[in-house]
Parts: sequence; structure tokens; C-alpha cells
Amino acid sequence: MAQQVQYTGTGRRKDSTARVRLVPGSGKITMNGKAIEDYIPFASLRAIVNQPFNVTQTDGQYDVLVNVHGGGFSGQAGAARHGIARALLAVDPDFRDALKKAGLLTRDPRMKERKKPGLRKARKARQFSKR
Repeated sequence: MAQQVQYTGTGRRKDSTARVRLVPGSGKITMNGKAIEDYIPFASLRAIVNQPFNVTQTDGQYDVLVNVHGGGFSGQAGAARHGIARALLAVDPDFRDALKKAGLLTRDPRMKERKKPGLRKARKARQFSKR
């Protein structure tokens, strides 16, 4: 029996890490064993996950299997988008220009700022009173 072709990519954003597999298929996206509609409750974040396919005009050509952990919905959607874009590079290196121009190959470096001593959060201080 022939082994089915699959392409892999790893994406990261904030505290989230996504391992993505692209398999030729009908365009079904599965995140952590659930359909994307069940896993991510916001349509805007689901649109973010689909951006690499829109840029490369490959809508509905690949089934996407995503294992993602860490962070929240937004970070996980961004990590999945990054991983899908990297996996599409393995499909066809000619996609690089379009994906790069759309900014989908760049890892977003913004992270949560660390808490400082003497403060309640990274920058939040106690209320100041002159007297």
C-alpha cells in the first residue's frame, strides 16, 4: 500500500506552538481532534487560520491536521496560521513570495512582558496617594 503524501510545518505565536500536517483532501481543518468550528468559537480567528490558503489560492485542496498547545484562542490561531504557511512552502517553494509579501512566514515576536518586583503586574502599580 502506498504511503500518502503529507507536508509538515511548525508555527508559534505568544505561548502557543502548533504542529501542522497538510494532506491532500477536501479542505477540512481539524485542531486537537475537533473540527475547527468546534475548537475556535470566533469566525474572525477561523479566518486567520485560513489566510495562507487564500493567499496561495489553494482553498479546499488540503486537509489540515493541527496539534496545538499553550496560550489562548488568539495565540493558537496565529500559531496554526504560521504552521500552515510553513507547510505550504514544503508543498511548493514558489509560494514563498506570496506568503512573504502577506507577512505569513514571519514569526510574531511580541510576548507578554514579565512582572516586575514591587508592582502588581508588568506595569500596574498601586494607587498613588500624596498623603
